[in-house]
Amino acid sequence: HWLRAFAIFGLVVTGFYIAWPFLVAPDSTNVLEQGWVRFVHEVLGFVLVAVTLIRAYLFFFSRSNVERRSVKDAVSPNSWVKQIKAYFWVGQPPHHGAYGPLQLVVYAGISIAAIFMCVTGLTLYANVYHLGMGGLFWQPAEWVTYAMGGLANVREWHHIVTWAFIVFVLIHVYMVIWTGI
Repeated sequence: HWLRAFAIFGLVVTGFYIAWPFLVAPDSTNVLEQGWVRFVHEVLGFVLVAVTLIRAYLFFFSRSNVERRSVKDAVSPNSWVKQIKAYFWVGQPPHHGAYGPLQLVVYAGISIAAIFMCVTGLTLYANVYHLGMGGLFWQPAEWVTYAMGGLANVREWHHIVTWAFIVFVLIHVYMVIWTGI
């Protein structure tokens, strides 16, 4: 959890800096700090890829995964009613697994967004670095670039989905405090 949170926070900060390098004077030819920010962004991107792959593996193949038990709540209308009542302070939230129904749906959505960010990030990476791992990702990246209508669209959607993480973090922190109360 915390490794994923650290990676996402660092990716958001470095990603916004890459999109708008506000620390560099407009007429500056010093690109060293931009290179370091890009390097940190790429390292954190690969950390997010690794964590996302590990979490997906554990969700589907771990023997003691309590998250899978939450799926039963997510498809139960009764659990949704209980969850909504709990948000209005008129009942207890249903927890047969690790999460309530809304939590599971949101976590599934943010996991899909993480996969999307990993795919688009690797696509952007492969279009800059054609040797080594970038070369390994070149064929799938070419397909993703074509399917999304060009590299500019890949970058734009990569940026837009970043906002899903920002909104998620704000709501997540609020809900952790709400649950604690």
